[in-house]
Amino acid sequence: MLKLFLGYYKPYKKMLVLDMLAALLISVIGMVYPVVTNKMLNVYIPDKMYKHIVFAGVGVLVIYAVRMFLRYFVQYYGHVIGVGMQSQMRKDLFSHLQKLPYKFYDNNETGKIMTRITSDLFEICELAHHGPENLLISTVMIILSFSYLATIDIYLTLIIFTCVPILAVVTAVLRKAMRRAFDERRTSNAIINAAVESSVTGIRVTKAYTNAKTETEKFAKGDATFVSASAKAYKAMAKFHSSTSFITDVFNVFILIAGGLFLYAGRISFGDYSTFIVSVNLFINPVTTLIGFMEQFQNGLSGFKRFAEIMKEQPEVDEPTAIELTDVKGDIEFKNVTFSYDGTKNVLNNIDLKLSRGKKLALVGSSGGGKTTICHLLPRFYDIKHDEGEILIDGINIKDIKLESLRKNIGIVQQDVFLFVGTLRDNILYGNPLASEEQMIEAAKKANIHDYIMGLKNGYDTEIGERGVKLSGGQKQRISIARLFLKDPAILILDEATSALDNTTEILIQSALDELCKGRTTLIVAHRLSTIRNADEIAVVDSGKIVERGSHDALMQAQGIYKDLYSLQFTHNDIFEE
Repeated sequence: MLKLFLGYYKPYKKMLVLDMLAALLISVIGMVYPVVTNKMLNVYIPDKMYKHIVFAGVGVLVIYAVRMFLRYFVQYYGHVIGVGMQSQMRKDLFSHLQKLPYKFYDNNETGKIMTRITSDLFEICELAHHGPENLLISTVMIILSFSYLATIDIYLTLIIFTCVPILAVVTAVLRKAMRRAFDERRTSNAIINAAVESSVTGIRVTKAYTNAKTETEKFAKGDATFVSASAKAYKAMAKFHSSTSFITDVFNVFILIAGGLFLYAGRISFGDYSTFIVSVNLFINPVTTLIGFMEQFQNGLSGFKRFAEIMKEQPEVDEPTAIELTDVKGDIEFKNVTFSYDGTKNVLNNIDLKLSRGKKLALVGSSGGGKTTICHLLPRFYDIKHDEGEILIDGINIKDIKLESLRKNIGIVQQDVFLFVGTLRDNILYGNPLASEEQMIEAAKKANIHDYIMGLKNGYDTEIGERGVKLSGGQKQRISIARLFLKDPAILILDEATSALDNTTEILIQSALDELCKGRTTLIVAHRLSTIRNADEIAVVDSGKIVERGSHDALMQAQGIYKDLYSLQFTHNDIFEE
């Protein structure tokens, strides 16, 4: 993990060296004041060397002016390094998230992922900036101040130093408790973000069911967990700081007593004693800084651990010998395919399907039977194991095809259409960002949405709101169809594409879908059996198995499950007449 963290410093090596050099000079300059103070108390003032007093004071002022610019450099460019590293981590994390398989998102809530991209990375940025500086400045100051104090009186200096091991032990013990507490706090913070994301996304459902009180109670429960975790974290932090601060206070007490006794015994002069009292803080302050740094270190470390956890997730990868899928005809074949999401219970069992180019195959059956799973396996949203059968496109095992190439040739229309924040133009061009204006308009016309768009004040530049909230279900569906026309895939998957629409809208959408399906191999999942009567073949999926296959007429004559489903559906349908 350390190697991964240090790797992000690589683009900023030169700036980091300059930053560290500036920090080192700041440390060295910090030693000027006590040295000058000692000289004044022991030499310049007793000997009435007034010019030396003035020159020494002016010299210190000039050096402090230099330190001001050095501090500016450290503060500004140090943060630039931190922000740059944070930016690169965010890009790497976002890019990695794009490559992770569906199962990762099945097990991780959006709000928790957002926490890792935002607040966790901010803590890492602070650590990346302040960490090296604090360590360098504090270490150098401790060494220089100890060395200088030793020149005044070695025994008095060793008295102070005896407190350091005690401080180190206390720090090590309390730091572990603080780290655990802050890890727990971060986890609870992620839970809150997940709850907020879920609640805001589902606000319309909340209002429809008048369940604002329920959502508030759920949020309050998550917030209470966060408050409790924060209290533990701050309790651990309070123990840490109060204990370590007490030990550093003991430093001063020891110096006050021992120094006074040494002065009384004549071991040191009044000037040396005064200088020692002034200079001892040069030793204590960096020790205190290192102690305070531990809190920031714990925050940054916790954030980076959570960052590293996601980066360690295995992305989707191509086989070394994977090929590009070109000149796609659209022949599809499932050979003895078995699949399980959790490795224990099979969702599909020995599925055999064959679909010739340009044909339509409809999958029907009760919910949970495995229809959508079949659709998810074709573009490899989930992978079957090597001993669980094969899925072929144009005779090529899909595992031997590059993922990007495979998915470019498969278009999907789902019941729950996802549209991105932006304009109608943005969402249609998502199918092919390089498409021309004319191609976009032609796609919209084929999807029966162009006339509606042109009736809007801003036409294709109309903002649609989050997830297309300003559009009806039918309009969103037609936008998704338009972008598929631009994508122009050889294979289509229609997964309950019209099941959530009213009959009038369904007819309009079905017309666009029929146009989209022309010349393309199409796999259809439908509960509305009226929409798939004209499919070339219908397969009934039940409990992960294909139990019936054939045309609509053949299945009706077979008097099996399909006949029962059909009769049950249309017995209560006053609109449809066979």
